[in-house]
Amino acid sequence: MTAATAERTEGTWQTLRRGLALSPELRTGLAGTLVLALISMVGRVAVPVAVQRGIDQGLRASDGPDLGVVGAIVALTAGVLVITTACGYLMMRRLFTVSETALAGVRTRAFRHVHDLSMLHQQSERRGSLVSRVTSDVDQITQFLQWGGVILLVNLGQLTVTTLVMAAYSWQLTLVVFVTFLPAVLVIRLLQRRLAGAYGLVRQRMGAMLGAIGESVVGAPVIRAYGISGRTAGRLDRTIEAQREAQQKAIRISIFGSSVGELAAGLALAAVVLLGVRLGVDGGLSIGQLTAFLFLVTLFIQPVQIATEVLNEAQNAIAGWRRVLDVLDLAPDVADPAEHGVALPPGPLDVRFDEVSFAYPDGPVVLSDVSLEIPAKTRVAVVGETGSGKTTFAKLLTRLMDPTAGSVRLSGVPLDRVRFDSLRSRVVMVPQDGFLFDATVADNVRFARPDLDDADLELAFSELGLADWVAGLPAGLRTPVGERGEALSVGERQLVALARAYVADPDLLVLDEATSAVDPATEVRLQRTLDAVTRGRTTVAIAHRLSTAQAADEVIVVDRGRVVQRGPHDELVRDPESIYGLLYASWLEQTR
Repeated sequence: MTAATAERTEGTWQTLRRGLALSPELRTGLAGTLVLALISMVGRVAVPVAVQRGIDQGLRASDGPDLGVVGAIVALTAGVLVITTACGYLMMRRLFTVSETALAGVRTRAFRHVHDLSMLHQQSERRGSLVSRVTSDVDQITQFLQWGGVILLVNLGQLTVTTLVMAAYSWQLTLVVFVTFLPAVLVIRLLQRRLAGAYGLVRQRMGAMLGAIGESVVGAPVIRAYGISGRTAGRLDRTIEAQREAQQKAIRISIFGSSVGELAAGLALAAVVLLGVRLGVDGGLSIGQLTAFLFLVTLFIQPVQIATEVLNEAQNAIAGWRRVLDVLDLAPDVADPAEHGVALPPGPLDVRFDEVSFAYPDGPVVLSDVSLEIPAKTRVAVVGETGSGKTTFAKLLTRLMDPTAGSVRLSGVPLDRVRFDSLRSRVVMVPQDGFLFDATVADNVRFARPDLDDADLELAFSELGLADWVAGLPAGLRTPVGERGEALSVGERQLVALARAYVADPDLLVLDEATSAVDPATEVRLQRTLDAVTRGRTTVAIAHRLSTAQAADEVIVVDRGRVVQRGPHDELVRDPESIYGLLYASWLEQTR
């Protein structure tokens, strides 16, 4: 099941509870932050109270206007505002700091979990969508907590304090305000479910759009080479349009809720004025109290009006949080046994496949009932036609995937029992594409051994017969390779990848057609060096070129997922009608 199909329909509060459980840092000091929020709200109601006191006790004093009382009220109110403003500053600072810390942890956990997912999971989910869950989805949560979260706390405190002060002035007018806003609250609550679904679709379309954009950028050379920029632009236009439509639908729902809030606000003010004047005429409410109450109603209306906008951002953030949780809920099917696992025994490793079969989900069988042994220190070449299962064999051997049946053992230990730290330090695979990071040649080789200095690296390249190649680079070992190594040719990328595997000094080296893009002259030079590099360690090479099979101690021939031949090159080639014989003849034809 992919992350996309695992999208949940759980409720908002359930998602929030799970999100808070995932981010315990958000609960750190929450009580203190709420107290600061409440204190900061005192400053907002201090002005209406000051207006009421100033009118009733200052301007309308029994002996005439008393400017001294007005001045004292103004000074006291100013002091209160200074204190409450400082509390508001501290509240926002605490909230921003806690939210950044908490969501940095969420981003880290999500990234590491994506990295732990097997190649099957990563291949079934568009990488742009996975990246969006770690980047834009978490950014959406951060934005809400730092903007919507502040407003939520401020509005909660403002509603609480304002309601208490309004009730102290007139419980009748307070009741009118609540009754007027009750229909709006019910409508907004009904809109919440629709907004949740709308913004879930927005986040999903955003992931699809980022995936399409990422592919078009990475695949730019292919797009230009085949002249398909028009079709690519059309595809991007469709994903962008789909995201726009989803966003507009969500905004329309939000605007409707905002309009309902505006209507309720107008009705509340009108009702307060009508009833307030009646109460004032009857002597139950002074002019200052009615004026202050109107100020307070404005303070009460503001959070309700903003509620739809906050709800808008909240649903967007919750949709993003739900997508992050969906990824974290995916259990890696290739899991590290960690402390329950074992380490590989020291020394060169032997390989054993016991009735191993493998099939991709909803796909045909790629390997079927493979049983074989490869003695330690043996150099083996695995050959076969394209699609015969060679690369799958290599991925199972390095536990990038697990077999659907049977077991793979290294020196008698089942691979699924080996700790990853032991497996990755003892078994190294050089893939066909020779992926490089956006760094220098030296930095890319040091990924295998961070402790190596430049002198060690120069020695390694010299032992590989590549000293003259390094000397010919613009900046030698410090030459930048560019993103994905695109500043180098395909063959040069493979040279760096092979050097990286060489300095790792593994006990089992797996080469997945690692020299397929090297020119013939470089291949001859590399082959001589690899003979020395692979001596004394177990080597399994997925062979694309005849030279690899000729140099191996033994050749394993795979056809349609089964091992059909096995033996030294010289023996297998004697039967020209065998599968290996036909492959050999094809290789010879290509080299003429």
